[in-house]
Amino acid sequence: MPAFPLPHILASLLLGITLHAAAIAQPATDTGQPRQVILIVGDGMDEQQITIARNYLAGARGELTLDNMPMRGAVQVLTTEDKVDGKPVYVADSANTATSLATGVVTSRGRIATSAGADQPLTTIVELAQAAGLRSGLVSTSSVTDATVAAFAAHINFRLCENPLLMVDVRYSDIPLGDCSQHLKAEGGAGSIAEQLASSRLHVLLGGGSKHFEPKAEGMDISVQALAQNNGFTVVDSQQSLENAAIGQRLLGLFAPSTLPVRLQGEGQREAEEPDPSLLNYVHKYLGDVTLPEPMRCEDNPAFASIPDLKSMTEAALRHLAADNASGFFLMVESASIDKQSHERKPCGSIGELQQLDEALASALAFAETHPHTLIIVTADHSQAAQLIPDESLFSAYPIPTYTPGKLARIITPEGATMSINYATTNFMMEEHTGAAVPLYSNREGIGRLRPFMRQPELFAVMRDYLGL
Repeated sequence: MPAFPLPHILASLLLGITLHAAAIAQPATDTGQPRQVILIVGDGMDEQQITIARNYLAGARGELTLDNMPMRGAVQVLTTEDKVDGKPVYVADSANTATSLATGVVTSRGRIATSAGADQPLTTIVELAQAAGLRSGLVSTSSVTDATVAAFAAHINFRLCENPLLMVDVRYSDIPLGDCSQHLKAEGGAGSIAEQLASSRLHVLLGGGSKHFEPKAEGMDISVQALAQNNGFTVVDSQQSLENAAIGQRLLGLFAPSTLPVRLQGEGQREAEEPDPSLLNYVHKYLGDVTLPEPMRCEDNPAFASIPDLKSMTEAALRHLAADNASGFFLMVESASIDKQSHERKPCGSIGELQQLDEALASALAFAETHPHTLIIVTADHSQAAQLIPDESLFSAYPIPTYTPGKLARIITPEGATMSINYATTNFMMEEHTGAAVPLYSNREGIGRLRPFMRQPELFAVMRDYLGL
């Protein structure tokens, strides 16, 4: 057998490694078939939320659909002050993070596809797709006027300007929250979020928020919903009407006045509660004892049965976007109440929402099996309150009362164990977001396009380039 010089062997090995890396970094081009991007966003879905949901839904040794995705990484969330060249802000909100995903630009909290400080509109991937002749769709368990959805198809300086009655001096309990006067149609603007969505070229828009389409459009004698219908939308408001909608129609689905009901709730609608220390413990922290909240189970929310779930909305959107479409599409799907239920310290609601995301992902993966040029990305906009903590403290052997300073929910899982979930970001009526990096998942189309660690705005460029925009 002939001997090969060592340099030749090394060169061959290096060439093989280089070609293999190139094959990963440069996925094969398609054969002219349409391309699709499905972006699935778990609002507030960090590793704590995923682990809590996995433990409950699949067991400590179980797996979610998410866990079997071929590519997994992490995304650093970026936020800035509301100034041109502002300093970093280390904890985000859904408006600025959705704007990062939709436009590739870092902006400030509360902004919907507008620039920090300068208040200029930022071009979204939906608008790029539409300009190139691709269809577009947005699906959410929130109001369709809420921040994550809005950032893909509207431009306004403040996320709460959701309808024509909420444009000037937005208040809650007489507390001023913001103002969008510069975006009034009378001032040359595009109007409220609902009006911008009603006038958009979206092919599918499904979720809650019917109350924001009831007021009259600014300067008109018709409602925002009528404005949408005049723009070619067919309005559906139930599972049956969604299923019966003819393929080819542009759909506006409004299935609840605001956020859609969640699938699961705490037993007796319980949420996290404060531990109850004895009077002696108030005398000194090392004295007395403490009573923890009683364990509870998660139960079905009766209100959920009457509305389409995220899986059925996702499948309807895919049917309508893909039918007779040689150009491709962009679809964003949001499971919104992972976040919203965490704000309210309701872990069962968050668990049910993450289950809905996992089911919608399974439907997206099934679609990709028959539509091979489909990039599926799953990520979160930001991290959220909710910590999985020991049900029995590691320090319980010490003769002092040991307990969380926050609020605690103790969930009895289907495995029969007790899972303790802690909320302790604030003493306000609602929890705060947190600032950790968020997960990133993709199907095989993401390999070589997505990196193990990315900044959130970089995901926009990946989606844009995949669609050839």
